[in-house]
Formats: sequence, structure tokens, C-alpha cells
Amino acid sequence: MLEDLRHLSTESPRVLVVDGSRVVRMLIAAMLRKELPAVRVAEAGGLAEVREQLQAEPVDLVTTALVLPDGDGLQVARAVREAVGQRYVPVIVISGDVQSRLEDRSLSEDVTDYFDKSLGHNALAAFIRGYVHPAPVPGAHVLYVEDSRTVALAIRRALGSQQMRVTHVTSVEDALAFLESFRGTAAAPGVDLVLTDLYLKGQLDGRDMLNAIRGDFGYGKRRLPVLVMTGDDNRDSQAALIRDGANDLVLKPVEERLLVTKVLFQLRLARLPEQPVFDPT
Repeated sequence: MLEDLRHLSTESPRVLVVDGSRVVRMLIAAMLRKELPAVRVAEAGGLAEVREQLQAEPVDLVTTALVLPDGDGLQVARAVREAVGQRYVPVIVISGDVQSRLEDRSLSEDVTDYFDKSLGHNALAAFIRGYVHPAPVPGAHVLYVEDSRTVALAIRRALGSQQMRVTHVTSVEDALAFLESFRGTAAAPGVDLVLTDLYLKGQLDGRDMLNAIRGDFGYGKRRLPVLVMTGDDNRDSQAALIRDGANDLVLKPVEERLLVTKVLFQLRLARLPEQPVFDPT
């Protein structure tokens, strides 16, 4: 992930929609115009058209399919990074193949984020809105597991600025005890999202936390989203976390605005009704 990510600040952002299917481009463009009336949508059917659009006018965000007629989404991301003044633009890959690529960690560092189209068009709207106009989810309750008080202070401040309520504990043991206190009650699971560091000083680590939530407690990804923060750049280790049920990973050093965007998206997604696959074909 790019440490230099920034949220968009313009009142009328220009979003470039890249997909080899004209129908898909029209669907995404229509959704964007409906959900974000001030947005200006540009379209490209392939890599060559992307380069033309980048030369014509700066863009504020790019969505791209993974497979294109003359290239792929990773090449689109690279083209955006190489364009003058485009280093900080969020590039979002929309694909049905995201899970496997997450597991083998084959998404390029030029890609800011991903979206699994099986989540549906309402989720896609919420996802893009999170980058264009990030909005708080007032009252959302986050259980945060972090043994570094310095790091915890910064992250709690970032989440609190988005009107979230944060319960901070320093060990997995304390986090599991907190969740256990709600087990079997109407208030279960007791929080809306869990944010945990991978490596902690107690006997249990973030992987144990994840396995307990998905296994012992039986909470699925929509019932209780889990984000894992990790500085481990080993692709196999990252892949194992995704397979074990992490909704997403946040790579260290943590870029606070990217973390907030990911947290807000998972909170919104958890509250959305199930939607049909975003795939007109």
C-alpha cells in the first residue's frame, strides 16, 4: 500500500472508470453519478485509452477491471503512478478474482485498494464514497488490540476523529474476555469491528485472536469484521491471515487515513443488506 495516500479534497472529483465492457462502464458510471452527484466520470476501455485520459486532465480516483483487452489493471495502476502529478491517486481494482490474489499477495503495490465485485453494487458505492467523501459511522464501536501505547494513542485519535467509540486492550486475552462477556446475549458480539496488531507481547497473538473469532465464537466476516495490522512482509504469512478469515490487512507502518478508510468501509459493508453480484454479464 502507498504511504502517501491522501483523501480527495476537490468538490467535483474526476473519477476514471476502466473496463473492457462498455456495459460495465456505463453501470459503474451511472452508480457514481447517482450516489455522488458532483462527481465527473471519465471512461476508458483499455490501457491505451487510460493513457489518453491521463494526458487530457488529472484524475482524482481510478477504478479498473483486472483484465483488459490490451493489458491489465496492474498496468493501469503503473500508468497512473507514472503520469505527471498522479502519484497519490487512489487506484481501485474491481474483480471477482480478488480473494485468490489477496491470498497469494499478487496485487501490485501500485494498487491502493481492491473491491470484490461479489459484494454488490451498493457496497461498491459505499466503497468509492469512502475515498471520495469519507463519512463517519457515528457510534460505531471498535475493539482495538495493541500493546504499544504510543501507537495506540495515534490510532485511537484517528478513529475517534471519525466519531467511533474505541475500546482499547493490550492483549488478546483481554480482548477475548471482552467478547466472552457478550456471548449469548442480545448485544453480541459486543462491538462492530475488531482491529488487532498481529504480534503482541502476551502468549496469544493476532492470529489466535482471528482464529477464536471465526472458530470458537463463530462470527463471520459480516457479523464481526476483523482488520489485522502487520509489518510482516512475508506473502505466505499474509495469505494465511486472509484464509483464516481476516477481512483485510493493514500494512505497517500504518498510514492513518488509509486505515480509517478501510475501517469505515468494513463498518458500512457490515450494515448493508446482501446484494446480487455486481456483474451484468
